[in-house]
Amino acid sequence: MIKSEIFEELNPPPRLMMGPGPVNVDPRVLNAMSMPLLGQFDPAFTEYMNEVMVLYRQIFQTKNRWTLMIDGTARAAIETFMVSVIQPGDKVLVPVFGRFGHLITEIAERCGAAVEIIEVKWGEVFDPQQIEDTIKRIRPKLVAICQGDTSTTQAQPLEEIGEICARYEALSFVDATASLVGMDLPVDKWKIDCVSIGLQKCLAGPPGIAPITFNDHVAEIINSRKHIEKGIRPKGFQAAKGPMVASNYFDLGMLMDYWSEARLNHHTEATSMLYAARECARVALKEGLQAGFDRHALASRAMVAGLEGLGLKIFGDKQHKMPNVTGVYIPEGIDGEAARADMLHDFGIEIGTSFGPLHGMIWRIGAMGYNCQKQNILTCLAALEATLRQHNVSMPAGNGVTAALAEYRAVGQ
Repeated sequence: MIKSEIFEELNPPPRLMMGPGPVNVDPRVLNAMSMPLLGQFDPAFTEYMNEVMVLYRQIFQTKNRWTLMIDGTARAAIETFMVSVIQPGDKVLVPVFGRFGHLITEIAERCGAAVEIIEVKWGEVFDPQQIEDTIKRIRPKLVAICQGDTSTTQAQPLEEIGEICARYEALSFVDATASLVGMDLPVDKWKIDCVSIGLQKCLAGPPGIAPITFNDHVAEIINSRKHIEKGIRPKGFQAAKGPMVASNYFDLGMLMDYWSEARLNHHTEATSMLYAARECARVALKEGLQAGFDRHALASRAMVAGLEGLGLKIFGDKQHKMPNVTGVYIPEGIDGEAARADMLHDFGIEIGTSFGPLHGMIWRIGAMGYNCQKQNILTCLAALEATLRQHNVSMPAGNGVTAALAEYRAVGQ
């Protein structure tokens, strides 16, 4: 007989997550997730689905009919879009300025795309002319790029990218997982064809559901491959002539049928996650998008001032730094991972490590979503100073907190 192992009830230690995400979930979102479950075709639940679509059109600043949720983490939405749009051999351009450009590249390659990448040094971003020159040369079907890449803490300017893509008849896709509602991304105004995100960054929700929006042009491409699985196929249905999407779960055409008035069964909706997405959007809109942008921008100024007040050096192009994540060089002579572990052990505060060529070189410190509050930034800076002193780094006492506080005092906070 197999011996039973029964663990204690969950009791996670308290953490202040000041890394590049995920972040602490807004208590209002946690409360929404505790609401009773409903059946996926219950009229009350389908009305919540409709409300989510309305809310996220406002979050994305779009009139796109097709604004819905993909059950899965943020990369599930990226893969759903790509596997539904890309056919083997399609040309895809990925401008890479960090780890997540490489992720987009891999997903596109797994879809059979002929991918071409252009790269800049980590810590820099692209001049739009670099992107246009490459589009003009290779004429891709799709250009896929991140708005903010937390691996480098940089934000790519996108105001011109949608227009450039349209000029050369290329689709534009933006992964805004790490940036949306922390900085502006007016989808319609900037003429972006598709944008996808997750909840676990500036929206202050849990990972596990991924909002996506796309326009009618994308919908036409998806419907040119429309198939419905045999067990639920309506009588007389004729499949489109295009090749069947390689994934059933990530088939956007079938997901569109579920989210539309047809309500054609696809999968069992992640009820509690939909509740979370609804509340994340509601909270963000109640604050106001511009107020949220301003809150993140102020936090960024305070974090930078505080870190520099401690004598630390900021990583990357400060002009294009993401407002919600700051890269900072680890002081010479100390073990960065040991210092991170001490902050977690002694203060319950998590800051981020780094990837690729930046591994062991910088920390990534976030202030986003629910955590993007004055007291959290001051607490993080005070804990970092105390930790660095434990690692024999000398610095002016209290300068970090004082400098950060000055940024808030300057705007009357």
